[in-house]
Amino acid sequence: MATIEDVAARAGVSIGTVSNVLNRPQAVAPATRARVQAAITALGYVPHAAARALVAGRSRTIGLIVPEVTNPFFADLARGAEEVADDRDLTVMLYNSNKAPGRELRFLGQLESQRVQGILLTPVNQVAEALSDVVARGTPVVLLDRGSGHRNLCSVAVDDRVGGELAATHLVERGHRHLAFVGGPFTVHQVAERLAGARSVTDAAGARLEVIETTGLTVAAARAAATGLARRPAADRPTAVFCANDLLALGVLQTVTRERLRVPGDLAIVGYDDIAFAAAAAVPLTSVRQPRQQLGRVAAQLLFEEIDDPGRHGHRQVVFQPELIARASTRVTAPAS
Repeated sequence: MATIEDVAARAGVSIGTVSNVLNRPQAVAPATRARVQAAITALGYVPHAAARALVAGRSRTIGLIVPEVTNPFFADLARGAEEVADDRDLTVMLYNSNKAPGRELRFLGQLESQRVQGILLTPVNQVAEALSDVVARGTPVVLLDRGSGHRNLCSVAVDDRVGGELAATHLVERGHRHLAFVGGPFTVHQVAERLAGARSVTDAAGARLEVIETTGLTVAAARAAATGLARRPAADRPTAVFCANDLLALGVLQTVTRERLRVPGDLAIVGYDDIAFAAAAAVPLTSVRQPRQQLGRVAAQLLFEEIDDPGRHGHRQVVFQPELIARASTRVTAPAS
């Protein structure tokens, strides 16, 4: 088998230059890089991944820690990050914290010990003190789907308070005066922000906002909450529901239709995220759209900017604006109360 020494000799460069082409191609002049790549192709040289990591001081991977891999929203985030990593011939290692702070801390330690080039993290709750230690020891971290008040961290997020305002405004403008917010737990930053945005609109409009807390952001959690709601007398039942994400909205839709309520005639429903299943539901769901893949792409781009030039990199907090996508689940005006 050809060795790195063989490649260097054929290309007429040093072993260090070959190593740079393999690990930091942006540091090598294009003409030299092309000569080394031609030598690699001619010799059939296959670099040893572990050896490359030792030479470069870092593995050919980045880490991505999310709270719930079964949620399609996070799958789309990961896809966006992978697109950027693929362009650099890097692998994204996906970890599921399962919304457990202890698992999150353990995965941070594992990724640091594996010498990943950087970490993308959607934190469970508050940013852990251990995260600052990871950054101080030289592993760049970008927060994903969460803003950052930390000067030494980049972050990419959506303005969830605005998203809540969009959802509530949409329902109030359609005549609804008794709304329910379905979501939880409220320790989840995004849930709390979406509720706060909705409440600001209903308070200003003089409408009632009933809060129904769920144990999680899943279809199953929504079913438990929606069953009691659907069985109330019509006079005591909200005419519209804003759910903290689309999985909850799908669970509410399934439950209320099983209980023979009409959507949107008896109950209008708005979700959040605009995952693919929202448009494909039996009654297509109105939803607040987040640019899911773009979030992942921009977070990865910020991470690589810091990896490539940590001395000149300036930390940024990127905030995208959500967009309401109206569909059949909210198209009927509510009866006057």
